Amino acid sequence: MKFISWNVNGLRACVGKGFEDIFARLDADFVCLQETKLQAGQIELPFEGYQSYWDYAEKKGYSGTVIFTRHQPLSVAYGMGIEEHDHEGRVVTLEMDDFYLVNVYTPNSQDELKRLDYRMAWEEDFRRYLCQLDTKKPVIVCGDMNVAHEEIDLKNPKTNHRNPGFTDEEREKFGKLLQNGFTDTFRHLHPEEQTFSWWSYRFKAREKNIGWRIDYFLISNRLLPSLTSASIHTEIMGSDHCPVELILNDPA
Repeated sequence: MKFISWNVNGLRACVGKGFEDIFARLDADFVCLQETKLQAGQIELPFEGYQSYWDYAEKKGYSGTVIFTRHQPLSVAYGMGIEEHDHEGRVVTLEMDDFYLVNVYTPNSQDELKRLDYRMAWEEDFRRYLCQLDTKKPVIVCGDMNVAHEEIDLKNPKTNHRNPGFTDEEREKFGKLLQNGFTDTFRHLHPEEQTFSWWSYRFKAREKNIGWRIDYFLISNRLLPSLTSASIHTEIMGSDHCPVELILNDPA
């Protein structure tokens, strides 16, 4: 079973850069997108054989997530059921027969860490949300989690310390989530590999491969026997992020 996650940084813009062909080429069972920047009715994007489930932000042109799936979910949930967090279109959860799939676009701490306190509250609530799901069925969580966990996960760790996405606080919260029964699939299979999933549009960062790995697939530890591969599609353009991929053999 193949899963794709991609922060498209504006789905309409990405469609203009070949998104539909890329979607077909990836040929996944589940495609999870973040930062769609859409409101309901602003795009028609049917893919034969897929259903789609959209979480829109109340603020126009901001955030937003969607899951395209070939498989009928048992149930669908939007947000975490927490009023403080559920206005920005950041979470879609599909309940499948044998697992939950959670697509997330984690809030950025912003310049001068203006939103770090909110981010810390989000992290605690999101971890509790995932752990609650995990008591019922294994969980697959993917998306732009807006943190480089370890120094290997970005090109210039020393000069980026205390920048949004590489604060001690954000890294600690990510580590706490892993300690609560989840595995970072790419790092599990590629412990020494430095591959990035996001590059700034400035200073020719992608051309120079000055990037960060902030897009993840995490799985409940009990799914590890099903883990087949985890990869990062650095060759795919269309956004400042590239797609990340997970393949599981019969998750159950």
